[in-house]
Amino acid sequence: MEYLPLFFDLRGRPILVVGGDAVAARRIDLLLRAGAAVRVVAEAVTPEIEALASAGRIQLELRSFATSDVAGCVAVFGAGAETRAAEVAAAGRAANVPVNIVDRPDLSTFIMPAIVDRDPVIVAVSSGGAAPVLARRVRARIEALLPARLGALARFARRFRAAARDVLASTAQRRRFWERVFESPVADAVLAGNEAAAQAQMVRLLNHTARPEAGVVYLVGAGPGDPDLLTVRAVQLMQQADVVLYDELIGPEILDRVRRDADRFYVGKSKGRHSLSQDELNALMLREARAGRRVLRLKGGDPFVFGRGGEEADFLRGHGIEVVAVPGITAAVGALAAAGIPLTHRDHASAVTFLTGHTRPGDLEIDWASLARGDRTLVVYMGLSNAGDIAGRLRAAGLAAHTPVAVVQNGTRPDQRVSTGTLDELGTLAAAHAGLGPALLVIGDVAAYAVPEHSENGRAVSWQK
Repeated sequence: MEYLPLFFDLRGRPILVVGGDAVAARRIDLLLRAGAAVRVVAEAVTPEIEALASAGRIQLELRSFATSDVAGCVAVFGAGAETRAAEVAAAGRAANVPVNIVDRPDLSTFIMPAIVDRDPVIVAVSSGGAAPVLARRVRARIEALLPARLGALARFARRFRAAARDVLASTAQRRRFWERVFESPVADAVLAGNEAAAQAQMVRLLNHTARPEAGVVYLVGAGPGDPDLLTVRAVQLMQQADVVLYDELIGPEILDRVRRDADRFYVGKSKGRHSLSQDELNALMLREARAGRRVLRLKGGDPFVFGRGGEEADFLRGHGIEVVAVPGITAAVGALAAAGIPLTHRDHASAVTFLTGHTRPGDLEIDWASLARGDRTLVVYMGLSNAGDIAGRLRAAGLAAHTPVAVVQNGTRPDQRVSTGTLDELGTLAAAHAGLGPALLVIGDVAAYAVPEHSENGRAVSWQK
């Protein structure tokens, strides 16, 4: 983040604008709407600026800029072709006064965002000065999405904040209450301009909302790693959760989508390294849910595909806790697509089998003979360390040594890595990927469709988000 977005209260505060052309006029209009006390210094001004001065809305001084003009100001704006930009910028910096020079981020200590105004709801969009036109395009899209009366809804809610504090003791209760309000007919009525109906419904909500709410656990799949592959429902719950428990496969780009003030617990597991045992993790989810909190168990891939989601759901439901499962794009689907590998193909594979290369003592023995039939795709999770043994068992069961294989590591991520070879090379290929991130083993004819890393003859398959 190159710039920290901030919202300043400028009501009655002195602001200097140097310049008097149409660009300066737009800045002045924005500053007046924010309630600033605007002083303009320029050798010439537009009729619009002159009219503002005549009406007493701004202070106008028709002269050249002087370094002493910045004294006592809370911010300085330089606009207009005739403005001595470097001089204005230097004066502001020397006086420790924030300065903005239009279209000159190199001279500015702050920049102006593209603004969506639904007062008191304000949305600011910035490209950090790199691409102002792009920021304006983003603003236009947001403008189209936000209702015209969104500000009225915010003002309506403000009228009931004190009443909500009186009825609801905890911050968590009040947050949930307002989330319900903004998704309810109350909000619909305000946005439609019928605030009388909204007020009556709001009073009923407040009178029936004091009882404590039960907690819930959401088992949410975060996909294979690319944050753009999160489902809409996953992002919604990430913004609503009170506490988030995330595993080894959840990267910082995904965690950035989580609500800022949610409590976060790292509960990752990798071979030989567990931050919490499964029993401790279950106890943590149970404790938080019993406290009435919304618990988000965020898992890489899909929670019910080698994610222990089934075990956790059984445990929680056995203790009377509501569990909601939200599927994610499982690693096999996402990572193989990113590597250009089809899971099925009419000429090569009529079935797909997902299996784990890491089992517990006493688990059922895998039927290797059925897996070695050669008419299917095998995708092995958590199989890097056992890749040689898996290949040997498949060979012994009759699968040809020349069967294509691929290792897809960190699938869909910027550091994705793909290696290809044959079944008798699988152990060696896997060893080269050890310790570099989660990986899948792909065994079957479709593996030949992979686009290997740095391949000169790979097929022209590109990963499209």
